[in-house]
This record gives sequence, structure tokens and C-alpha cells, in this order.
Amino acid sequence: MDISDHKSHDKETEQAIIRNIEKYGWHISIIEGDGYLPAFAYTIGLYKSFKHAEIISFGLKTDLLSWMLNHAGDLVKGDKPIKPGKQYSGFLEGYNVQFLPVDKGNYQEYLGYAGWYYNSFDFPVYQLVWPDKNNLYPWEEGFDEKWKFLQKLLDRDADFKFYEAKNLATYTTTKVLENNHPILLVTHEEDGDWQFLCGNPITKDDCKVICLEEIVKLDPSLNQLFDLPYGWEAERNSIDDKWVRRQIED
Repeated sequence: MDISDHKSHDKETEQAIIRNIEKYGWHISIIEGDGYLPAFAYTIGLYKSFKHAEIISFGLKTDLLSWMLNHAGDLVKGDKPIKPGKQYSGFLEGYNVQFLPVDKGNYQEYLGYAGWYYNSFDFPVYQLVWPDKNNLYPWEEGFDEKWKFLQKLLDRDADFKFYEAKNLATYTTTKVLENNHPILLVTHEEDGDWQFLCGNPITKDDCKVICLEEIVKLDPSLNQLFDLPYGWEAERNSIDDKWVRRQIED
């Protein structure tokens, strides 16, 4: 999300951010889950108040995310800075958490209000990552597959924004793969299937299956649609135009 997109931010929210940073040293921005992507929350103000990285976390209930980020803020305020790669207790009962440095290539999609506040994305951010019930982290072998979707790891894959596995089978056409037709229509079905189409009429014989990572490499601009909800589609007139999103009609 570009900083310019935030000119229309709710003034009341902007005032709350400024007020909370002045009073407490930071503000917690909460983004609810939408039935497709999980909820997440992040701090704004730790960098200004304490020259410390902002903190973001995903996939838990928003009240718990808020509590954990406030706990991190209290540590920072108490002159106990967070260090990436270290195990921390006290955030989740019975479990440790870790922090990862966020790749700046992932900032714009998640840290819009922080970008607005700082008038740039030139600040450090750590991601608070929690383990599964076996104390395994998402990058460790054996991590619960059901929970991988809940935590997009932002220290990597800045060129692949989608939450799904890179080897997810998706649908496209021979016109796209063999005839270099641009992808102008993308659908995200209610069952989770992705279709990347050129917008022209197709036949059954035109259909091709390709993994999600490969179609994104073919057209990196598809990353702009990583958050397209179930049952929605996006269309553009040419590869240079902006995507127009809408719910798929029955």
C-alpha cells in the first residue's frame, strides 16, 4: 500500500495514533481478518520514542495480538530491547516466541499507517512469530501445516506476496503460457482456486495447470492481488492498467 493511498485515512484514527504515541510511546494498529487473510497488528511509535524497531504479528485473536505487542512495548520502554533470533517467554503462556527482522520489500502491504506517520517506510520492523503446540516455528520441519497460513513470514519472499504455498496448483491458459498473452483477469474462487486468464474466450483444451510461484514469476504484478478475497475477481484492460476488483456474480 503506497503512502499516497493514506491521504484519505480516517482523521479520528490519525489523531488517535498521534495521541497514543505522545501519551504512551506507541500505538497499536489492528487489522481484522476478512475470512480469507488472518488478522494482524503492529506498533507505531517505538522507533520515534525509543529508536527501536516497530513490531508486527499475525494470526491470533486481535486482543491477544494487542496484548503481546503492548508487552513488547513495555520491555522496550523498560530498556530491554528486543533482539531477533532470541527466545522470549512471557508473551504466550507455556510457549516462547521469537522475532524476525522484516524485509523492507514487505512493508507497504502491511504497515500503511506507520508509513503515513513517519511519512516514509524508512524504519526497522521485527515480526513476532509464535510456535505451534509442539513448540515448532513455521520454518521448522514438522510445524503444524494447518497454521502455516496464519503467519506470513516477512523476513523472506518479498517477491512472492501470496499466503498459499508456492507449489499450489493454479489455472491458466495456453494463450498465457505459450502465446505470451497478458494476464488481464484473475479469479479467486470460493473454494480457494486461483485462475489467471487473458480475458479472451477459452476452450477446455486451452486450460493449463501451473504452480503459483511460476505464474507470479511470469507476471510479478500479480502480487498486487495477494489479498483478493474468496469469491472475488480482478480485471484490467492492459498490463499497464490498475486492477479493478469486484465480487464474482453468481
